[in-house]
Amino acid sequence: MEGLGKPVNNYAQQFRLDSKVAIVTGASKGIGASIAKGLAEFGASVVVSSRNQEAIDEVAKELNQEGYSCIAKACNVGSNDQVQALCEATVQAFGGVDIIVNNAATNPVYGPIEDIDDRAFNKIFDVNVKGPFLLSKLALPSMKSRGSGSIINIASVEGLKPSKGIGMYGVSKAALISLSQVQAKEWGKYNIRVNVICPGLVKTKFSQALWTNEKIMDQVTTHLPIGRMAEADEMSGLAIYLASDASSYVTGGVFVADGGHMIA
Repeated sequence: MEGLGKPVNNYAQQFRLDSKVAIVTGASKGIGASIAKGLAEFGASVVVSSRNQEAIDEVAKELNQEGYSCIAKACNVGSNDQVQALCEATVQAFGGVDIIVNNAATNPVYGPIEDIDDRAFNKIFDVNVKGPFLLSKLALPSMKSRGSGSIINIASVEGLKPSKGIGMYGVSKAALISLSQVQAKEWGKYNIRVNVICPGLVKTKFSQALWTNEKIMDQVTTHLPIGRMAEADEMSGLAIYLASDASSYVTGGVFVADGGHMIA
């Protein structure tokens, strides 16, 4: 029979990101920096962004020294003007946008929701929801002109199963999950896919208040099926998959990477 014994697909090639351009926000460290490196290793040109120019310059320097293509552009995703400047800088440097990883997030308060004032509420939603919405919207014309795109919004298991102390953060992540599914439904006709990654507890500076809490860590080791928190690099493989053609039929998905938190 013709073709018998021959591979019908080059499966490894499906994960390649050559000629693709990616923006990763919140990329100065932790999950964002790990995802940026992963995308670069698979061939993408990457724009790393965070509020701290010096920090992302270090990330870009490391990637460029390893032979990858990367530039750094500071951006507070809570600022409309800075988000627009980030998108414009990406198009100017690399000609367009194919992949967005909306990873930047904030949680300025820890405690009951009745203690959250207007300033903290607005900051949480400006960064965690409006920022991803605006960057994706501004990149939409470029993705449409290129015939495809992949938007990956980094939410949290807190958006699916809220915990005490970080309730409004969880509300914002629930909103981001809903936004992602609306984007997927409306933008699929342009061959633009939108998916969500919901990490559990990851050992990063952002989550330090949680993993330095002895009571919380006791719950992690006792009740979590995998019995430990995640490392930032453990989120990268899922992002690479969602950015690549290996996930070409996947949109509107909510992917949980939580060591079993949702079933504990």
